[in-house]
Amino acid sequence: MSERAASVTPTEADEQDDDQEQITDSAAPDAAADTGPAETTDSESAPVTTGAEAVIRALENAGVEYAFGVQGGAIMPVYDALYDSEIYHVTMAHEQGAAHAADAYGIVSGEPGICLATSGPGATNLVTGIADADMDSDPMVALTGQVPTEFVGNDAFQETDTTGVTTPVTKDNTFASDSDRVGTDVSEAFALAREGRPGPTLVDLPKDITNGETDAEPDAPTTPDTYQVQERADPEIVAEAAERIENSARPALLLGGGVIKGEASEVCREFAIEHEIPVVTTMPGLGAFPEDHELSMEMAGMHGTGYANMAITHCDTLIAVGTRFDDRLTGGIETFAPDAEVIHVDIDPAEISKNIHADYPLVGDADTAVSQLAEAVDSSPEATKWRAQCQQWKSDYSMAYDAPDDAPVQPEFVVEALDEATSDEAIVTTGVGQHQMWACQYWTFTEPRTWVSSHGLGAMGYGLPSAIGARLAADDDQEVICVDGDGSFLMTLQGLSVAVREELDITVAVLNNEYIGMVRQWQDAFFEGRHAASDYGWMPEFDKLAEAFGAQGFRIDDYDEVADTIEAAVDYDGPSVIDVHIDPEANVYPMVPSGGDNGQFALTEDQL
Repeated sequence: MSERAASVTPTEADEQDDDQEQITDSAAPDAAADTGPAETTDSESAPVTTGAEAVIRALENAGVEYAFGVQGGAIMPVYDALYDSEIYHVTMAHEQGAAHAADAYGIVSGEPGICLATSGPGATNLVTGIADADMDSDPMVALTGQVPTEFVGNDAFQETDTTGVTTPVTKDNTFASDSDRVGTDVSEAFALAREGRPGPTLVDLPKDITNGETDAEPDAPTTPDTYQVQERADPEIVAEAAERIENSARPALLLGGGVIKGEASEVCREFAIEHEIPVVTTMPGLGAFPEDHELSMEMAGMHGTGYANMAITHCDTLIAVGTRFDDRLTGGIETFAPDAEVIHVDIDPAEISKNIHADYPLVGDADTAVSQLAEAVDSSPEATKWRAQCQQWKSDYSMAYDAPDDAPVQPEFVVEALDEATSDEAIVTTGVGQHQMWACQYWTFTEPRTWVSSHGLGAMGYGLPSAIGARLAADDDQEVICVDGDGSFLMTLQGLSVAVREELDITVAVLNNEYIGMVRQWQDAFFEGRHAASDYGWMPEFDKLAEAFGAQGFRIDDYDEVADTIEAAVDYDGPSVIDVHIDPEANVYPMVPSGGDNGQFALTEDQL
């Protein structure tokens, strides 16, 4: 129950039993998830009287249901206004967790997640999560308290130049300077976070501005007139690209995270299936195309499948949609798709030819531009032999693995067991490291917005707080599974207190090898096995630690415990943690060394 629901006095409760019941029900996360976005109008609400109330009114007008944050001095006026709002606030255990939870909420829901923090350390603790959202183009709005305007620049208590610190990692940020304007500042930040290429925005809120008197209602969440987004690609270039596709002998479709963010998964699936074009995804693009379809080559890149990397390396036409061609996908630029003419669809013109030259640059919304392509392509490419070759690569470079009974539990087996125990709509969140790669490789993703991870920034500790945000954005019947590593889990496990307090049904599987596993793997491969600061040698018993927080704890040591334990953990109605003791020497393969040739992937350490 939220604090505001519990704060009604006994006298008020006696007089307003019905109202109390309604407040209590609306405060519960599960109940709030069923109500849909709040729709507040001026005629239904009390007039705005302060800047803080204008901030909350702007969020209400935008349909915000949840906010994640940590209270503090400079943000206190905003929280006081939030006290009377129907927006459900989730008090997190750390501001970094608040940012990751808001980020994940935005990934799953498609609407900006909201995080709040006070000035100084509160704001700087958000920076990792903001930077993560920026790298992955996730919609998020950060609201930070700030010392009163007259103290700014005087090194006041808990003062930090928040806009200066976050300018490099936000799509837009604003220092609020007028109580009459602050609500509209927040409305614009919300609109900018979700329109065009999504990303994080921030509004820094000095205490005198939020305390200041105003009767100005915030404008609706709209972008400034100066913000222009090109929706449709150039028709002439579309026609040229279509002709190239028709004449291609070895086409490949590369789907990035922009496909999911642009709600283009359906049109991309239809296009690929109609023209029988093999499909590769990036890591952020997992779920954009069903991996159980015969055309799926799954994920490419440093730890992508061998067959996906072979398809990209040998294609003659690469249709890339919503990807920024980062180094973990491409390896060496000069060896990436060396024989291909590249058709690049992206809503952000800055990404076109930034890393990989685009022969056919299609600037536009993913759904719109791919629909244009679909209309322009009159005949499917003659690529029967190419498709057969792709299937042969699937056989040659199978992702099969050994799991002998007399050896420690292999992590791949655990991921597959988790996948088997849950529905196709289950949401997977992860931290960063080996466990993240095993989740990519051995979970079969078939639906968009079911994969939630830190891609570009690679922020350890992302898994648990993102599971909290994903849980509140998900449908009630969707399972939320966090596949974490022991190192990542240690960084933000205090989030268990939030999951227990809010009674969130999430399952955390900690793949415990008592290492920072990916670092250890690289040290074995490139640093002569010198395990500098990567070997923990000891870990707490995560199942017992979970129970200390009030969650349900489980432990797996042997194969014969895997299926039943996972079933029990997933079936438990509340937060559960499985401490899975895996083979400490297990490595992630295939692997392409940093900057290497994707077509020369290693399947064992000896091949590196």
